[in-house]
Amino acid sequence: MRFALDKPVKIIMLGAGGTGGHIAPHLYRLLHTLDRPVKVVIADGDIVEEKNLVRQNFISADLGKNKAQVLAERYATAFGMEIKYIPDFIECGDMLSEHIRPDIYSSSPYSYQRQEGLVVLIGAVDNNRSRQLCHQVFKQADNLIYIDSGNGEYTGQVVCGIKRSGRTYYKPIGDIYPDILSDTDKFPTQLSCAEAAVSAPQSIVANIMAATAVISYIYNILVLGNIDVRSVTFSTKTVNLKPIITQKRKRKAA
Repeated sequence: MRFALDKPVKIIMLGAGGTGGHIAPHLYRLLHTLDRPVKVVIADGDIVEEKNLVRQNFISADLGKNKAQVLAERYATAFGMEIKYIPDFIECGDMLSEHIRPDIYSSSPYSYQRQEGLVVLIGAVDNNRSRQLCHQVFKQADNLIYIDSGNGEYTGQVVCGIKRSGRTYYKPIGDIYPDILSDTDKFPTQLSCAEAAVSAPQSIVANIMAATAVISYIYNILVLGNIDVRSVTFSTKTVNLKPIITQKRKRKAA
């Protein structure tokens, strides 16, 4: 599938923890080189704790600070980009729909024709309730690229859903792994202190491998203007990434 290389880009990333924290530096580094307007918004309501320093992209000086704020301020400043973050968990469909609303722009200063910018939603969350919300918003959107990353201790997957002019070209994570939609997970703010203290084991290498796959998607879409991979599964034990390749068809640029 092909993508236009001149449209403004807005990226909303939900989650600034294990995977999101490793996505952030490469995402900002990549976007600041593009010759078009770009905007990154990171959303996460969590704060940096001592336990996060083992595998997440934080240091001791970040303790007690909001994760989204830390990443946005650190990397947006480093690459001369606008600092934008949401220090809360997004758990409302209307709120998420508002944030993924495409920016409208003119193709030239003398044109009255208005066009939509490109919007990418990155799901770097650790619960299926948030994935269900993203799935719902994807289904309602007319145009959206939704890249979801999920992993356990050694294995995981990254799925890229694509909606264009109301038509789904690449299925989102919820259609590839339907068990996600029936999971009875809770939103982060609904967890008790005891529940919040318990999390599935993950390793730093699994988070980094997931982040690498997400950035590869972003690079191919925004720099090469083309992707042929619907989803990727990976294993850090076998140091293996297995892509699901699409059938090549000629598509109009988004």
